[in-house]
Amino acid sequence: MYAERVSLLAGAVVWRVGPPRGGQGRVLPDGCMDLLWDDGALLVAGPDTRAHLTGDAPGVRAGVRFAPGTAPGLLGVPAHELRDRRVALADLWPATAARRLAAEAAAARDPADGLEAVALRIAADAPAPDPLLTRLVGALDAGRPVAATADELGLGARQLHRRSLAAFGYGPKTLGRVLRLQRALRLARAGTPFARTAAESGFADQAHLARDVRELTGLPLRDLLAP
Repeated sequence: MYAERVSLLAGAVVWRVGPPRGGQGRVLPDGCMDLLWDDGALLVAGPDTRAHLTGDAPGVRAGVRFAPGTAPGLLGVPAHELRDRRVALADLWPATAARRLAAEAAAARDPADGLEAVALRIAADAPAPDPLLTRLVGALDAGRPVAATADELGLGARQLHRRSLAAFGYGPKTLGRVLRLQRALRLARAGTPFARTAAESGFADQAHLARDVRELTGLPLRDLLAP
């Protein structure tokens, strides 16, 4: 069973999922990166451009999901280098440091709590998030056009694209598309009719919503909402 809570780390979420009941899990694109605990190992989940299917291995998995654009500053790795990948922290950091953090997480009674402590330790030594990136996420999540957002932020199109690649793993148009998907899913899960969901989340119409959902998640919207 999946459960999450707000983290002590600003903007982050702590989650854990128990042993699967059969079948694969499906992680949907959300503009975020995660620090993962998986069978004693620390992994980094890069930003997804499509649904990621998880395995059905036994045991508890946990993670800290960082706010969009914040993980690269914490981990010291541009997001585009990890796009659609799951990579061992030891492949990104010195092995000694990665092993020390893995041992700290393992010592906790709950892997999720141990992982959060690790994330807080990393954040304590990292620079503060770029406020411009926070403004960019807020504008795109509100459905603002990319060109208008670039003008408001005082950035040229190329500069915005370059900074987005490093922070989010893809350009601002893809980020806006992913955030729009998440807006639609929140509405649909709350019982909003699909046509109204499409209109309120920024799609041209319900057919546009259906196409984007299938392309980004691999399933029709109705199947995603099935219990």
